[in-house]
Amino acid sequence: MLSSLYAGIRPHPPEVTPLFGIGPFLGASVSIALSAIILQPLTSGFGRGLSVLAALMAFVSFGPQKYLDAEFGLIWPAVVLGQVAAITILICVLRRIFGRDRVALSAMAQGG
Repeated sequence: MLSSLYAGIRPHPPEVTPLFGIGPFLGASVSIALSAIILQPLTSGFGRGLSVLAALMAFVSFGPQKYLDAEFGLIWPAVVLGQVAAITILICVLRRIFGRDRVALSAMAQGG
């Protein structure tokens, strides 16, 4: 849809969307995901925060509500893979956060 907006061809859904419509939302989602990649998603706090935000924004398009969509039979690969990708991001970030916390607490307990 973003490409059709740039090319000036008629997209589906239409290019006139309400506030928080699909075009602006997709643009924001891509921007946040790319920012997370640039800031290193697992090594910096900002990168982790942006990664979590990007994963949560992906659930708007690929969340469990899509199982109730009338056209689920046509979109299921994107929904399933989108959910797997978003959940993987969340798990990796949580492992990094809690892994570091355990190491820091262990070092403090040992007096170092």
